[in-house]
Amino acid sequence: MTSSEKINCLAAGSGFDSLGSQTDGPAVDSHKVGALGAGTKYDVCASTASKRQVEGVERVGSVSRGGLCHSYTPDGRCVSLFKTLYTNACGHECNYCQNASTCGKPGKKYSYAPEELAEITMQLYKGNYIEGLFLSSGTGGDENETMEKIIETGEILRNKYSFQGYMHLKILPGASKEHIRQAMELADRVSINLEAPSKNYLSEMSPTKDYIKDIILRQRYIKELSKKTSSPSGQTTQLVVGAAGETDEEIFQKIIYEYNEIGLKRAYYSVFTPLEGTGFSDREKQPLWREHRLYQMDWLYRVYDLRKKEIELAFDEQGFLPDTDPKTAIARQTLDSAVDPNVAEYEELIRVPGIGPISAERIIMARRQGKLTKDRELQTLGVRINRAKPFLELNGWRDTNLSRWLT
Repeated sequence: MTSSEKINCLAAGSGFDSLGSQTDGPAVDSHKVGALGAGTKYDVCASTASKRQVEGVERVGSVSRGGLCHSYTPDGRCVSLFKTLYTNACGHECNYCQNASTCGKPGKKYSYAPEELAEITMQLYKGNYIEGLFLSSGTGGDENETMEKIIETGEILRNKYSFQGYMHLKILPGASKEHIRQAMELADRVSINLEAPSKNYLSEMSPTKDYIKDIILRQRYIKELSKKTSSPSGQTTQLVVGAAGETDEEIFQKIIYEYNEIGLKRAYYSVFTPLEGTGFSDREKQPLWREHRLYQMDWLYRVYDLRKKEIELAFDEQGFLPDTDPKTAIARQTLDSAVDPNVAEYEELIRVPGIGPISAERIIMARRQGKLTKDRELQTLGVRINRAKPFLELNGWRDTNLSRWLT
């Protein structure tokens, strides 16, 4: 019988609401579950859709194309992942991480056993509290031994419990190609954290990691193996923003490389927060808006398909993003005149602030039925008119506010 203390600790550590009644399963140290759940606080996993096809009736779980993290069912229930570390023991000396071997304020070290973690995951799934697993880890004593345990956990879930729900497995820096292959055969998505935009920055942040051999090479293994191995949702990565003084432009140039050369599906950004006892505990905390602006830039490149030269216009002379909407900043420098939504091509519409891919397509469809003449018509098509109006010419009228071209 699982103790109520364990369930309450797990709920607090992983951000779930109270799980209520007790469920059958192994007795587990409540502090361990809480510590390993809390250890993934800075791992971001917002996108969890998977293309994997689920077959058969002798199985448990499925995958959702709509995504799982922070989604809500029709009855209002929050649907989420069980996000945890396999172990918080780690041999690396990351100056931003409390699990680092050099941390001056180390907490107690915990590790799961594969069967134990699989059973806990199934308890939570059958209780309708989670829809999948996000499994990260410290390296433990050896990254390949720990990878074997992570893979064993996935195998138990897939084979013993016939679990077909969503599974995201972290690849540890330096993991063998064979372990990466095995993880990809089990998971919907795998990822290895880039952490920094260059070798020099990572050397300052984590001197025990080799940027090229431990991380970039492993990303290339994933790309190569994806041609032969099923990994429905591909690979993602994450960067710590501002830990070593790197600029937003340096971060973004690296991410463009990752999308083009590594085949990255998504990049995630986590602003640096100094933690007590770490090597960077006295460094300045970075503002949350910096993370938000990088996500906006990422969206402009990946979804809006803006060209690299256009996107670069959003950075200031020092290579940083101001706390303003980057699309508006780019539009001020690239739109020579107001855009008429009745004649503009998709590529021009998409560059207007307040118009996204969906609303741009709707405009093109709607104007086939007749000329657009009013702001309200654009609003019903999904245009955020307050943002778009300074850049539009509608029915022969232009906004008299010239601030759109003033910096």
